[in-house]
Amino acid sequence: MKRLLPGAALALTVLAVPASAHFQIVYNPQANPEQPGELPLKMVFWHPFDNGTIMDMGEPEEFFFVHRGEKTDLSDSLSQITFTGTQNSGQAWEGVLPVRRNGDYIVGLVPEPYFEESEDIYIQHLTKVYFNKAGIPTDWMEPVGMATEFVPLNKPYNVMTGSTFSAQLLSDGEPVAGAEIEIEYMAAEPDMEADSPGPVKASPPPGGSVVAVTDPNGVFSFGIPKAGFWGFAALGSGPDTEHEGKELSQDAVIWVRAYDLE
Repeated sequence: MKRLLPGAALALTVLAVPASAHFQIVYNPQANPEQPGELPLKMVFWHPFDNGTIMDMGEPEEFFFVHRGEKTDLSDSLSQITFTGTQNSGQAWEGVLPVRRNGDYIVGLVPEPYFEESEDIYIQHLTKVYFNKAGIPTDWMEPVGMATEFVPLNKPYNVMTGSTFSAQLLSDGEPVAGAEIEIEYMAAEPDMEADSPGPVKASPPPGGSVVAVTDPNGVFSFGIPKAGFWGFAALGSGPDTEHEGKELSQDAVIWVRAYDLE
């Protein structure tokens, strides 16, 4: 289900696509932890902008972090949970990120493909999220070797509201031009203790999802209008297009944290 727009040259375009988008999240509210420790992470396949349906996640295929160029497997920390939303409950996962030294921690998740019965396709969101200790940048601008991924061009854990976030989309390490990027706001952040959504802070805009399109170098930009967590998904950007005899949409996903200036 590659959504590539031939000849696309604009960095931001608004297109009409369904407002209720599937998005894989990997979440902890502390994008910038100040102290060393074990940082719990919640992994939910959800509709976070409209606080909607939760999809059952199978056991992740990969769960890891990269710190100072070293990749560490986190799969031993995984445990299954039930995440209860406003419409239903679904199988989700939690894990632990060990934060020790100063610098960047890039967390990567490769979930098991999810079968979307209504479209008769599989969806796989290869997801990256970023944490930083002590404000010392080390890895955030480097790819981590996922089949498809975003490489941010701004530090992704302290984007300022009103500024612009940009990233380059890669597939097998090469830039992807003309790719459609769905943009999602985490309107109700998960309650880490209750395994359910917290208070709703925003509603989706009219007219469907906001969508950016990558330029000839695989780069897109988006102006961040509100503090919180913003997700970007490149639909069908990955090299794998089939799973168990059916179409696979292998999508790159990145989450960034935006702050208001005070």
